[in-house]
Amino acid sequence: MPFKYILLEEAQIDYEESLQWYAVRSGPAAINFVKAVETALNLICSNPKRWRNKYKNYHELGLRKYPFSIIYIIDVEKALVIVTAVYHHKRNPKKRFKR
Repeated sequence: MPFKYILLEEAQIDYEESLQWYAVRSGPAAINFVKAVETALNLICSNPKRWRNKYKNYHELGLRKYPFSIIYIIDVEKALVIVTAVYHHKRNPKKRFKR
């Protein structure tokens, strides 16, 4: 059974700000960014435990063509993936899991 996902408010803000940044610079890059995030979320929901458990109960999947990672936790009982961050690799790594 595939999992469903939700984005926490902080993750939604990360995503929207990043999308806006790409949209200002290049329409095709923004569209491809949306596709990359959707593809990553679909992969995560199909098998959430497949990607590495980096810190405590946080998992991480990096996007291929963009310098971002999807940081998430898994609620097995609810079959839910909770996205805590759409993390840009240039940000402070100490704050990656502090949400």
